[in-house]
Amino acid sequence: MARINRRAALTAIGAAVVGAPAVLRGRYRVFADSPQEYSARAIRLLREGVVVDLLNQFRFPDYSERPPKSERWLRVPGSFAPADAAVYHGSGINVFALGDGARDYEEGVRFFADWNGFIAAYPDDLLRVDKASDFEKARATRKVGILLTFQDSTHFRGPDDVDAFFGMGQRLSQLTYNFDNRIGSGFLEQRDGGLTVFGLSILARMERAGMAVDISHCGDQTTLDALEAARNPVVITHANCRALVAGHLRCKTDEAIGKMAKTGGVMGIGFLRFMNPAVEPVTIEHVLDHFDHVARLVGVQHLAVGSDLDIVGNANPVNGGGFQPSSQPNFARYQYHADTDGRISVKGLDHPKRMFDLAEGLIRRGYSDADIELILGGNAVRVLSAIWTHA
Repeated sequence: MARINRRAALTAIGAAVVGAPAVLRGRYRVFADSPQEYSARAIRLLREGVVVDLLNQFRFPDYSERPPKSERWLRVPGSFAPADAAVYHGSGINVFALGDGARDYEEGVRFFADWNGFIAAYPDDLLRVDKASDFEKARATRKVGILLTFQDSTHFRGPDDVDAFFGMGQRLSQLTYNFDNRIGSGFLEQRDGGLTVFGLSILARMERAGMAVDISHCGDQTTLDALEAARNPVVITHANCRALVAGHLRCKTDEAIGKMAKTGGVMGIGFLRFMNPAVEPVTIEHVLDHFDHVARLVGVQHLAVGSDLDIVGNANPVNGGGFQPSSQPNFARYQYHADTDGRISVKGLDHPKRMFDLAEGLIRRGYSDADIELILGGNAVRVLSAIWTHA
């Protein structure tokens, strides 16, 4: 069977058809190495809109490789091979928001040096997303858009550092990760002290610079304080709904989601199984329930995708290395539960083509084409563009 070129598939559906029986069923194979078939409607939705994952770790280290290819890509010229790039081009995702973090200013500078060098080294494949027009540029040129974002703001020693990192390409920063920093409290902290005076100064400078404020991992009080202080839209790049997962402090309350919406912000729904009810097996239908809940609560215009996975579907580094969340104090707050094979991603959403599966799921739930395009990326583009142009 001949390999199907994704660009041809998405430019002309007929060219993507593999075999007459699929034509008769109205379903098509767009990945030559997978038997999965998708509807023409889902394929068209991914082709025509800008698709954004607000938290995609690009590629976690796999420590069965020495060194992991994700580390080689950043430091060894030419190591990001055409076969590596093809996985990203074929995913249907136009823009990947990275969501890494740094322990201090120096580590943050190193991260941006590495990634800016990596993007510059592969101009035919990669595009740094800096401004509103870059979203459409990534889609139109079939390049992999990379949005440089952090899941913590510890690297800001003071407000002036916000401007410095904006100059390096950072366009979004999560105020805290899981514990206290000088800004506020993460949800695993022993006590949530809320947004600090220093945190208020950082938030204000972020808004002035045009850097998006993300509150995904913040504790409840820090979340509410940030929403109260914000003058620009606030983003929850990756979280689920506590109304559907009782007592789960990593998921956001209806109050927080409502106040986020009032700022004009957007919330990306995550694909981790332990941010869904602990009733196995967790399926894509449980994840779709979170999309439905936010849509009913505040409207589809505040919905997005923040898978919290890397391109191949890993949620953390694999095969014996790297940071493991289970090592953290108060880890029980995650309400951790895994699949029978130990995986914490959701089957059906744990592979490079998962946006096609999500589109099919949203179709099953009765969303219109216009609403699905908003969820897959339109809302993220609108909100981030508004934040960046407020500066």
